[in-house]
Amino acid sequence: MSADKRAEVTKEMLFDAAKCILWTLERQYDDLREIKQRLGDINGQCGGLVGQFAGLLDRMDHLDFRLERIERRLDLVGE
Repeated sequence: MSADKRAEVTKEMLFDAAKCILWTLERQYDDLREIKQRLGDINGQCGGLVGQFAGLLDRMDHLDFRLERIERRLDLVGE
């Protein structure tokens, strides 16, 4: 770059470029904060689903036990 081209860059131009960079960084920070919030929400929902799944498995085990007992009473299965 020649000396005359460098002389054309003013403090105002540098300040405007810095403002643009700061604006972009602020927007990215806001986006990152929103992503973190959403991930936290998803994490909470997954925890809830795990609890519900465990409850369903417990109910299925209980139903399986009851079905086996009914089959034994009706002599539907061999021992």
